[in-house]
Formats: sequence, C-alpha cells, structure tokens
Amino acid sequence: MSTSRGTSRSRSRSSEPRGGVPALQGRGAPVIVGIGVDTVDVARFEASVARVPALLARLFADSERSRGGKVLPLHSLAGRFAAKEALIKALGDADGVRWHDMRVVSDERGKPSFELHGAPPEMVRGRGIDTIHLSMTHDGGVATAFVVAEGAAV
Repeated sequence: MSTSRGTSRSRSRSSEPRGGVPALQGRGAPVIVGIGVDTVDVARFEASVARVPALLARLFADSERSRGGKVLPLHSLAGRFAAKEALIKALGDADGVRWHDMRVVSDERGKPSFELHGAPPEMVRGRGIDTIHLSMTHDGGVATAFVVAEGAAV
C-alpha cells in the first residue's frame, strides 16, 4: 500500500513543471516558433560595399550604421546584415519585407534586438510570436547571427 501511495503522490506532482518553476499564468509555456541562422563572409561583404557604396544605405537605416555618434565598422554591419537574414529565416517568409523594416538596435549594455516596421510586425503577430531573441558575433573573417522566435503554446 505504501508503494501505491507514493506513486499517487508522485502523480499529483507531475502536473507541476519540472524543476519547480511555476507555470506562466494565463498562457501556455513558451515554444520555439522559428529559428534562423546566417553567416556572412566579412571580406566579401566589404568588397560588395566597395563596389556598390549605396548598398549600405539600401540595407541599413541611418540609425543602424552608427552607435554613440561613431560609424560602425564593416564587420559589425556584416553581423547586422546576417541578423536580418536570420530573422527572415526564423519568420519563414520574406514577402513584403524590406531591409529597413528590420532594424538592428542595441540597448545601453549593447544587447542587440530588432525594431520592426512595415510588414514584419504583422507577420510576427500572425505567427503567434511574442519574443525574438538575437545573438550576433564576428570573428575569423565571418559574421554570424542566430535568431529564435518564441511564442505561446496553444
């Protein structure tokens, strides 16, 4: 009988999330809705900009090309370009999206995120996405960005 009781007690606890973390009230647990990753060869990106200087204005809003009054180096802009490509992959579609609709911004600590305009906010809402995580890096001649789009389980 004590074995049966122990099992019963365990089952009643099984409705609690693992690790003792309380469930989010009013919504399901967060789920990954989309993932995107992109890598840019920095030398190739620099060569493209040298060949077509207007490319920077086409890809980035003025606010994205500088931080704290200083123009960002091309390897940083390559990372921001990779971030935009990774976001498109995470969303699963690029219909109606323009480069300036996805602006990579940084908070006061330098943490990157997106500021969305135009078609992307509607796409995000339509896919049930409520959080977009962005990580960027550049090293060894490449810039890489990783995007995770998160929403609520239904």
